[in-house]
Amino acid sequence: MASEVPTVEFFDGISEEISNVSLRQDKATGDRIVLLLFERLQAIEEFKSFRSRFSRALRLTDSEGIITIEPSGVKFIFTGPEGDDLKHVECTLEIDREDHWDRFMRFMHRYAEANGMAYGEPGQ
Repeated sequence: MASEVPTVEFFDGISEEISNVSLRQDKATGDRIVLLLFERLQAIEEFKSFRSRFSRALRLTDSEGIITIEPSGVKFIFTGPEGDDLKHVECTLEIDREDHWDRFMRFMHRYAEANGMAYGEPGQ
């Protein structure tokens, strides 16, 4: 079942909100690298993740269907006086196929439009 409103999930049924996106390209391989930033994760708040299944992949759903992609890395960045306040989460995706990149970009355009995000060059 395709979703009219684009969603992002680490855990089944728990939608997350992307805070920022960085698109890069590995000069050596040509692979495209996507860095998704999440300022908070719904799955962590109130331990919701214990009631849902972890999919081991990021699930992106929109009107075209579902994209399932396993992150090449996920970093939890903490801050605060005790070092236990979640600052943000960095999720890295590597996309090596052109058709997968095109599909990902169609998803991101829909997600950005639905969530008031806009494209900008670094430093803008």
